[in-house]
Amino acid sequence: MIYDKLHVIFLSVLASEKNHSTNSVIAEYILKNYDKIKNIGIQELALRCNVGTSSISRFCRDIGLRDFIELKELISSASLNFQKISSIEEINDTYSNYVCESIKSVSNSIDISKITKLCEDIKKYNNVAVFGLLKAGCAAISLQTDLLLQGKNVYTNIVYNQQMEYIMNSNEENLIIIFSYTGSYFEYTDLRVLSKKLKKPKVWFIGGNIIKNYDFINEYITFESKQTQLSHPYQLQYISGMISQLYATV
Repeated sequence: MIYDKLHVIFLSVLASEKNHSTNSVIAEYILKNYDKIKNIGIQELALRCNVGTSSISRFCRDIGLRDFIELKELISSASLNFQKISSIEEINDTYSNYVCESIKSVSNSIDISKITKLCEDIKKYNNVAVFGLLKAGCAAISLQTDLLLQGKNVYTNIVYNQQMEYIMNSNEENLIIIFSYTGSYFEYTDLRVLSKKLKKPKVWFIGGNIIKNYDFINEYITFESKQTQLSHPYQLQYISGMISQLYATV
């Protein structure tokens, strides 16, 4: 996993909440200070955020967590890891070469027949949703935009627990497309409810060569990937563009 669950959930909160709302204030404070608050209780966190303890509890529920205990577990396990190029002199050439090579790797390894089949499904289904987390969400939004320009309206949402709520409430009339660079999209939630659903949506999963099989995923589109931050999200963006182009032809 490139990103911890803490960053996945909290950054989606910051991107969706109004500035200075209670939830955004709590999320921003935790992201800026989680190394300093790993051992404090709910009352101390509420005091530091200038909110009541009930606001902290409500924040936990709003972002899809059970309670403050689960929030503390996320904070304790979180870490930062940014992949950087070694020197200023090398940034332009090295970074551009890396991105170009990663896109070429997708081009050489992608199964065009699979993308064509996905496009046929997009045309067939009336209820289509496309999701991704953080940078993968850029690919989802790009696909939504390109399809809208072709007269096909699909749903997306940047908040992870709202994405999962949509998926859990979907049935066989829904088509869901997941962009997940590392294949870890479903590792942030409890999947027992989804696995037990009798009427499941059709799910297409798009990710790198490291993919975990799930019984509720119908189709996979995979590609060769070094699974690094430097090539993310460009590989997914390339596939998003390919889907849009092929959709215009089927």
